[in-house]
Amino acid sequence: MDTPIPKPAPTGPLTGEVVYLYAYDIAYEMDRQPVATLLGQPLVPYRLDMDRRGPRHQLFYQPQLLRLPTRERIGPHGAVAVETTVKLITIGAISIAVRVPFSVQSLSELRAYHDLEFTEGSLTAETRRLAESIRAELAPVIRRPIDQLMDEEAYTVFCLHGPLGETPDTEAWLSEHRRDVAALLTQEEGGELSEQEVVESTHRHLTYFRDDLIVLDWDSALLIDQPADTAEALHILELANLQLAELEAYDRHLDTTLVRSYRDLGNSPLRRRSVVIRELRELRIDMARVNDELSNLSKFFGDWHLARVYEEAAARFHLADWQRSVQEKLKTLDELHQMLKSDQGNRWMMILEVTVVLLFIIDVVMLFRGKG
Repeated sequence: MDTPIPKPAPTGPLTGEVVYLYAYDIAYEMDRQPVATLLGQPLVPYRLDMDRRGPRHQLFYQPQLLRLPTRERIGPHGAVAVETTVKLITIGAISIAVRVPFSVQSLSELRAYHDLEFTEGSLTAETRRLAESIRAELAPVIRRPIDQLMDEEAYTVFCLHGPLGETPDTEAWLSEHRRDVAALLTQEEGGELSEQEVVESTHRHLTYFRDDLIVLDWDSALLIDQPADTAEALHILELANLQLAELEAYDRHLDTTLVRSYRDLGNSPLRRRSVVIRELRELRIDMARVNDELSNLSKFFGDWHLARVYEEAAARFHLADWQRSVQEKLKTLDELHQMLKSDQGNRWMMILEVTVVLLFIIDVVMLFRGKG
């Protein structure tokens, strides 16, 4: 069987922007009162303007949005104006989105934007410094801040301004350039990828109109649409990325709690037992509240296309697997809590029974001494 010859990537100028999404867990939660300003800039509620038909009353989670001043940087293809926005999430997380425009001749040129380096340094390091500044300024309004900022959960979205070429049919375009898209998303040379990997990297794709397309991979995505219509899908990907970051943070927290509980019970079982029970009870309440609020992030019923985008992103990020991991550890904590409570109850019952016996013996002794 002849090996199919891959179609060449489009040679016309491809314009658009690369959107880098960084999610950070910074605290247990934030105060419910809106923050007025941050880093000297005002914050506003984030709102989406929908361009597809849907129910009249749509439900979206609306975080607070901060727009930072545009700054000039030197990128892979010259000077660019970099735009940065920050979203505050009440569950104790922030999401930083950095937009870097581009104009290239082929998809292969965009691979240089994966781990973006400016002449001033890497974008990841610059974003981390920004996250540290935000965490420091939000200290008065966050509860139980983390001791140290952990690694970010990053996701890269290549946004191409459509339509591409003479035909607006993006599904036909993807069929012709599937190998180039896979090479872009995996950051590999297209000719070296196996057909299986090409299919795996590109099979999760969705369209709504003939001229739009989104292809979702594990750590990057390709989005083709009009510039004014990309905000909706980007917002959904941002929320899914935030959920992944929070689930990873909760998983680490539960691991730490389990290890500490086993250690405390082993080192000093009698003295620490009541303390462990109290900590486990508080953690169960906290995790129930956090799980409820984390689920609220994805309550965007009203646009079924965006719901499909979220489902595909959740499948790519393995959110269900992370949730099962968290639930299993919560179940282990619950069983440990119940076991300790039962053991504590049995111990108190034994103390009461011994006390009753001692009182009976004392009463008998006093009775005989009185007769003597």
